[in-house]
Amino acid sequence: MEDEKNLKMKAARMERGLSQTDLANAVGATRQTIGLIEAGRYNPSLKLCRAICKTLGKTLDELFWE
Repeated sequence: MEDEKNLKMKAARMERGLSQTDLANAVGATRQTIGLIEAGRYNPSLKLCRAICKTLGKTLDELFWE
């Protein structure tokens, strides 16, 4: 289901020039976790969402909420 993928997060990560591994290291997660979030197959905790947003310079609204 393409529309459930987190393409906004992937785009924001790529805008920053970060690999999945770079983002994972910055937020204390694994590369696999970042990949699963981007694929829409993992629902991250609010704490992880906030860390990702801070690292990517985006708000929760911009990355995770409709």
